[in-house]
Amino acid sequence: MDIAQNPEFCSMIDRLRDEIHDGAEVDRKPFEELVATDDPEEFARVLTAPGQPLWAREIAAFRLGLAGDPRAFEALVLLLNHREPERCVSAAYALTRLGDPRTARAAAALATNELRVAYALLPVRLLADLRAPESVPALLAVLERRLAADDPHWRVGIACVEGLGTLGDPRALPAIEAALPHPRLGRAAAEAFARLAG
Repeated sequence: MDIAQNPEFCSMIDRLRDEIHDGAEVDRKPFEELVATDDPEEFARVLTAPGQPLWAREIAAFRLGLAGDPRAFEALVLLLNHREPERCVSAAYALTRLGDPRTARAAAALATNELRVAYALLPVRLLADLRAPESVPALLAVLERRLAADDPHWRVGIACVEGLGTLGDPRALPAIEAALPHPRLGRAAAEAFARLAG
């Protein structure tokens, strides 16, 4: 697929263009040039050169990730744990396509870091998409911490339940069953339980 036809790329570029040009007098040329290029060496240079803006690093890492270039890995992992969810979405998309064997381990480390649980939603979803050996143990560990009825990160818990249901591993049954009475996780847990027990 031509990159200009990739909906995730187009969405990212629209978001970054709005971010860069929102009420500011800036030179648009570097942005448009980076968007237009297909040169992997230029993308790699952007990732290693000092003082590059975040938008440039995001574009470069995304493009290298889609090309399967391992030089994108570290930048994409950092973006996967960003405070802005839109950046996490783009990073997860590129990491899924990068095919780097380190991705699942990195996603598991981010998902299970309780100090960063507010940013764990996309790493959790990525683990389910990857279907790696690390996926089920990490999702179980995160879900078990989300089972308190007053846990503020219930959306992460729902993503764990949904991911475990999709992965279909019977090791998840006890944790899914424990989530059934949860006021926010219960519906997703019932669906996952039916899938796993059926």
